[in-house]
Amino acid sequence: MSRLSQVVVGLLLISVGYVLGASQTFQTPTLQAQQNSGTPTEETEDKIKRGVKQLVEAQLALEQENFMRTATKGLNTFAVSCGGVNAMDDLEAGNGVDPETFAGLYAGLAKPDVAAQLGRDDQGRITYKNKIVRMYPVSRLKKLFATRLKYTGESQDDASSF
Repeated sequence: MSRLSQVVVGLLLISVGYVLGASQTFQTPTLQAQQNSGTPTEETEDKIKRGVKQLVEAQLALEQENFMRTATKGLNTFAVSCGGVNAMDDLEAGNGVDPETFAGLYAGLAKPDVAAQLGRDDQGRITYKNKIVRMYPVSRLKKLFATRLKYTGESQDDASSF
């Protein structure tokens, strides 16, 4: 076979390969068991509503028993699931707050008396009475997550598998 015919056959093979690849003739279709509609099913929404109602009741009970003081509006599911935290004392001490309080302060959900004491430093971080608001140290978070296991019924091994 001459050099020219080898080049032509090579270009022909490359062209055929390109056309087959571009047309996706041999590609298997992607299968999905269920298409997401963008919202949970009505059954799941009902479960969420029932769960939130119970969390609200638990937060009220924790507040009445002085195990919890929030600095943000609404439900603090993290604090409730850990048996309560005193976000107000945490803010005053400047040693950090729980993750949900931290997020709530940045999202503009501070209670009015807390909001009056909030500001921002030159780097845009939230401050409370001119102290930077930080999240709890890892050691405190680990303790809270360990306490939460008491309420979830999981073992330490179950929780660490996530």
